[in-house]
Amino acid sequence: MSKTELTVEPGTQEISMTRTFDAPRELVFETTMDPELIPRWWGPRYLETTVDEMDVRPGGRWRFLQRDPEGHVHAFHGVYHDITAPERMVCTFEYEGVPGHVLLQTATYEDVGGKTKLTLQSVFQAAADRDGMVKSGMETGARDMMDRMAELLTAARV
Repeated sequence: MSKTELTVEPGTQEISMTRTFDAPRELVFETTMDPELIPRWWGPRYLETTVDEMDVRPGGRWRFLQRDPEGHVHAFHGVYHDITAPERMVCTFEYEGVPGHVLLQTATYEDVGGKTKLTLQSVFQAAADRDGMVKSGMETGARDMMDRMAELLTAARV
């Protein structure tokens, strides 16, 4: 199984995450754009994810809710800016628990011999915002999320 690689350069405003999935690019792209599949992979597995809104088109909004085991709800939202199937998706991302810290995320889907290299580049408004995200434990959650996606993609191919 491929590992998720995170790059967090000191003093920058970016986080880059890369993972190669043993699945065709079209399937990986569709898995990230299908509101029925989002709850099965988005976020760490100890949280329950619900899609509140997902209008997959440039200018369309998305909003996901996550409930922890104690019943606390965490909400995230954004706007899609570019969707070029199956190569790329660009959207904003904001955690409603800390409003005003919006990042721009670009997902690229690269075909590598029938597998798919997914790269998520997140650009924050300030290095301090990026550092706050890293300190929140996002790395552990991101790795778990990518593992869940790999499991889902493997099940889809069986």
